[in-house]
Amino acid sequence: MSTTRILDGGMSRELLRLGAELKQPEWSALALINSPEIVRKVHKEFIAAGSEIITTNSYALVPFHIGEDRFQTEGAALIRLAGRLAREAADSVTGRKVLVAGSLPPIFGSYEPQNFQPERVQDYLKVLVENLAPFVDIWLGETLSLIAEGEAVRQAVAESSKPFWISFTLADDKADIESGEPKLRSGESVEDAASWAASSGAEAFLFNCSKPEVMEAAVATAAAAFRKMDAGIEIGVYANAFEGEQGESAANEGLHETRDDLNDDAYSRFACSWAEAGATIIGGCCGIGAAHIHRLGKTLRS
Repeated sequence: MSTTRILDGGMSRELLRLGAELKQPEWSALALINSPEIVRKVHKEFIAAGSEIITTNSYALVPFHIGEDRFQTEGAALIRLAGRLAREAADSVTGRKVLVAGSLPPIFGSYEPQNFQPERVQDYLKVLVENLAPFVDIWLGETLSLIAEGEAVRQAVAESSKPFWISFTLADDKADIESGEPKLRSGESVEDAASWAASSGAEAFLFNCSKPEVMEAAVATAAAAFRKMDAGIEIGVYANAFEGEQGESAANEGLHETRDDLNDDAYSRFACSWAEAGATIIGGCCGIGAAHIHRLGKTLRS
């Protein structure tokens, strides 16, 4: 466990906690528009909590959240701002290296695999990649619901010399948890996604924005698949703290409530189980704040 690298946590709830205005459908993009200094502060709080890798606040900078017109007129500038704020926060640290991961979100909506448009996706990913490139150390395709979204990210960063990581979101309704057979929200198996990752050139294969309860089985499945293929790919986890069934509404149609039972101690216990199953990159997603990251980092290194 001592070799585990610590990611940051979820941006949006920390923005709210520090006083930023967030509302749908723009969500965390509003903080870049109205209060970028709070975005920088959230990055710094995660770094102070022990994060070794922070993620650009570019997740909502897609037409699904900010609209097509705003994306075309302001998208590039907002993406550059998200990259610069993360880079400045990382470079302000003395005594250790903090990496910046460039968030490449699902272009057509979180948990919306049926909306994927392969003929259009590169038009939007290209804008994200070009404008984040000067600021990031790693490309992170995250909250992807189907393997085709991962392949789109691979293609978008193919000409970059920087490593890329791919993170899928898992089906996590009650029946999915009880089945013990992890799968992507598209229904594709984790084993098939791992097989694709092994051939893609990705340096890390992660699971995010799903309930903690589905993560251990996914890590174990991926670890077994990589051993079978003799693939040296790192595995990572950053779960969310959402209540209830997560696929019932689009990601820009309201606010998911967060769980009362998932405090920093409970989350750190989950983190230990992921590390024991084979994860070497661990952080948090929506609803997992700086206090969670501080606690899990101390626990994993103890």
